[in-house]
Amino acid sequence: MTAQPLKPRMREGDPRDLTLLDVNARFMRHEQFQRLVTNIRDDGALTSTPLVWHDAESGRRIVLSGNHRTKAAIEAGLERIWWLEVAEPLPRQRQIALQLAHNAISGEDDPATLKALYEELEDVSLRLYSGLDDKTLELLEEVNVPSLAEANLDFATVQIVFLPDEKEAAEQALEAARKSASVDARWLARIEQYESVLDALDTTKGAHNIGNVAAAFAIILAVVERHLGELAAGWYDFDEQTATRKGTAPIETVLATRTMPTDAAAVVQQAIDRMEREGDIGAGQRWQALELWAADYLAGAR
Repeated sequence: MTAQPLKPRMREGDPRDLTLLDVNARFMRHEQFQRLVTNIRDDGALTSTPLVWHDAESGRRIVLSGNHRTKAAIEAGLERIWWLEVAEPLPRQRQIALQLAHNAISGEDDPATLKALYEELEDVSLRLYSGLDDKTLELLEEVNVPSLAEANLDFATVQIVFLPDEKEAAEQALEAARKSASVDARWLARIEQYESVLDALDTTKGAHNIGNVAAAFAIILAVVERHLGELAAGWYDFDEQTATRKGTAPIETVLATRTMPTDAAAVVQQAIDRMEREGDIGAGQRWQALELWAADYLAGAR
């Protein structure tokens, strides 16, 4: 049976006057919906139009496609939106067909092109706006680990891919944590720890109302940056005030920061340069200046 051609037209009105579907095959995760609400609020308008059927018999305007967009527009506080409206009579079967067709026929993205376009976005907020996550970008690849498989272990392998402008900050934070804990760069953890990582990501995404895993991980790294001093537990006993192992410790875990004001840094630089020239500290052992100053302070010298 050939369906009669539709004659849709654009209309504008209050989204609260539209009737949403009671049964909708298309679902959206909470974090995705909240990202949609945020995007619409920022745009101040819908940038893609719902498809609405005007049922002349009941007087209702029923949203056949775009229910989530309509709900998000209401939650975002929009008073007016545009939609594409069909006014001719539509049998129930045709309504269902239109709904399923709009949900199913959406095209496919070329992964390489999609990733290249995404990497062109230098602004993190625009990456969040895109709504893409690691699964969509296909950044996670299946990894085959025969030795673990043969041992019949329950395991999960996670590969983390950093985009260029997050890479440097991530490397610094992870390197500080790695040195502090004195571990190898390759990690093998219990499956319970994998679940903890997922919980941390979910909590972070929920707290900041974001859906992108990479963005959530960047926030977690920022939290680590603010608590560098706590990483000293990897080499220092706070109760006994003694080192718990041999080797070296990251200086960031001592000072609890990576940076200092430039004026203060200039004073420290001058002092250490003089101490090195006069032989008070070994050449290339500039950290000894901090040890000498701390020892003098603890000995009562002010």
